[in-house]
Amino acid sequence: MKNSLLSRRPRALRQPVSFPQKKKRVLVIAGPTASGKTQLSLSLAQVIGGEILSADSCQVYRGMDIGTAKATPEERSLITHHLIDVCDLSTHYNVAHFYKDSRAAIKETLHRENVPIVIGGSGFYIHALLYGPPSGPPSSPEVRKQLEEQMWQLGSDVLYERLQMLDPDYAATIAEKDRHKIIRALEIMALSEKKVSEFPKPEKSLEQEYDFRCWFIYYPRERLYSRIELRCDEMLRKGFLQEVKDLVNQGIKENPSASQAIGYRQALEFLGGAQTEEELQRFITAFKKASRHYAKRQFTWFRKEPHFRWLNCDEHPIERLKEIILQDFEQNDY
Repeated sequence: MKNSLLSRRPRALRQPVSFPQKKKRVLVIAGPTASGKTQLSLSLAQVIGGEILSADSCQVYRGMDIGTAKATPEERSLITHHLIDVCDLSTHYNVAHFYKDSRAAIKETLHRENVPIVIGGSGFYIHALLYGPPSGPPSSPEVRKQLEEQMWQLGSDVLYERLQMLDPDYAATIAEKDRHKIIRALEIMALSEKKVSEFPKPEKSLEQEYDFRCWFIYYPRERLYSRIELRCDEMLRKGFLQEVKDLVNQGIKENPSASQAIGYRQALEFLGGAQTEEELQRFITAFKKASRHYAKRQFTWFRKEPHFRWLNCDEHPIERLKEIILQDFEQNDY
């Protein structure tokens, strides 16, 4: 009895049992253009009570509907969508705006006890959502446009060499084909007269606040390219060229990011010419080629993102994709 009493720990000295606080979960569905992200996200949202947050650099603009493959008004009436049609073309929306707005949308969605579902193919925007916006001064439309034109004319190799000379420490941290980061780095240095490597890194990112469940859905390259070409044809049938004509009157040419978007750039070049049948065919070819190249860059970008798990849509029909994603989302990690 004596030994039993001595072995007991005094009640006052007992430490309360603590369990780690669960992070709120956020779904992220990324993938190349024409991979079926919209259909999958809508289906998931209906099952788990989700709200969709668009991570697309051009869906924020009113009027850029067909060329950005926005969810239809009917689809948006069924599921709450965020960051679609939030500004006019006179506003130069950038990744810093997106980070602020997406953070607020996630908080609002979770406050309503719904599930945030981030959907998009913009690796730059999704990376900023996870890890915080890039350091440095706000983007300048004039400087950005000049750099984008140089990138188009000279190529990424030449601009990367320039970056290596100006800031070799930062250049060593990115790929020489990473056009977005090269342009942003040169822009920061032009505006601030400081090296990118001299700016402090963000102290905290949303990755530390939330449990992001990230998926990259895709089709094998040849199958995807076929889907992309069919999608371009469908956009043209829906009136894409008329959409661009209307946007010219709304100032798309003065918006450096919107006017350089895939399809819109090629359409603006066509509409500024004689618009012969021969030029129309050249435009269609250029539109499809630019779309394929963009998909290739999306594959390259997301291969470097460690949080993303890849799902081959050829191997998994949409119902199976949903099942895999939902099983992972609902499993208890504690």
